[in-house]
Order: sequence, then structure tokens, then C-alpha cells
Amino acid sequence: MAVVSPLAKYKLVFLGDQSVGKTSIITRFMYDKFDTTYQATIGIDFLSKTMYLEDRTVRLQLWDTAGQERFRSLIPSYIRDSSVAVIVYDVANRQSFFNTVKWIEEVRTERGTDVIIVLVGNKTDLVDKRQVSIEEGDGKAREFGVMFIETSAKAGFNIKPLFRKIAGALPGMETLSSTKQEDMVDVNLKASGNASHSQQQGGGCPC
Repeated sequence: MAVVSPLAKYKLVFLGDQSVGKTSIITRFMYDKFDTTYQATIGIDFLSKTMYLEDRTVRLQLWDTAGQERFRSLIPSYIRDSSVAVIVYDVANRQSFFNTVKWIEEVRTERGTDVIIVLVGNKTDLVDKRQVSIEEGDGKAREFGVMFIETSAKAGFNIKPLFRKIAGALPGMETLSSTKQEDMVDVNLKASGNASHSQQQGGGCPC
């Protein structure tokens, strides 16, 4: 089993098409809020959060990438040293679901099997607009051998369970039982300002 330092740091890179809700998921997890006025991320945003587990503390470094095509050339460099790739699609946008295949392939090209991949179907609150069923999402995850969960950043649905699932899969975390994971407490918020902030014009709602 891997030896984990008292404060192990893990890089989580969030990938997916524009406006699927990557920023919203991170903001809901970090600050437990939802902002309807988000603008598209330019380049990359970086935040970090400490999670206190039963026998150790981990620092999650959350890298929020831009979904627009013009920033695609930047993505491989952020994937290269990541521990976790969180690939997000919009359950009300079938094309974003189809495009998860290329994101998964890009992660595997850069990291091989040495990375945890989580497929996340976001915006489950858009019940009447859903185009991708939970069965389809689960099937895609099984096909590629990755983890799967559905969320709603707007409603706050399954956001903490998403990060608990990730924390439980991190190297050296195999001893955490699912019961103990439920007791995790999210504290110690800390934002880092060493990356550009979301201030892009246009782009649609990323909720």
C-alpha cells in the first residue's frame, strides 16, 4: 500500500465541454453556493480545499479547465500530473455526453491507467430537459472502466458524495470504509489566486 504523508496533496482536474457545470460543481463544494451569473472560465482556475478524514488529512487541488475549443491545447499539460480526472457532462445535452469519450481518451493518453477517472452527469435538476438517462451514463462508465455519479450543482445534489467517492479512491485510502466516509467533514476553505479567474465574455449558463 502506498505510504501517504500527513498532508497528502492530490490534483483533481475538471474536464468537459463548455457550460456543463464544472465551475458550478467546484463552487458548490468549496462554498456551498450556486451562482447563476457565472461566465465561462478563461484558461484555468485553481482552488484548494483540505479534507479531514478519520486518520489523515488530504489537500485537494481543484483545477477548473475551460471547455472552449480554443483552450484545448492547454489541457494536456494540466492532465499530465493529475491524480484524478473529473469529466463532466450535462444530462440535458446529449452532445456533451458523446464528447466525454474524447475527454476520457485524452486523459488516458496522458496518464495511462495511473489516474482515477470519474464521469459526472450534472444538471439533474433539469428533469424535463434530460436527454441522457442515468442508465446510459452508468453504461458508459462501465464501458470505459471509470467511476460514475450524477449531480446537480444548482440543487446541491450529490456534490459531497462525489468528493467522498473521490477521496475514498485516492492512493492509500483503501482502508476507509464507506461508513467512515460518510463522517467526513469539509472544512478549511482556501482559495489560491495564482491562476486566472473566470471573467470570459459570453458562453451561456454553466450551472
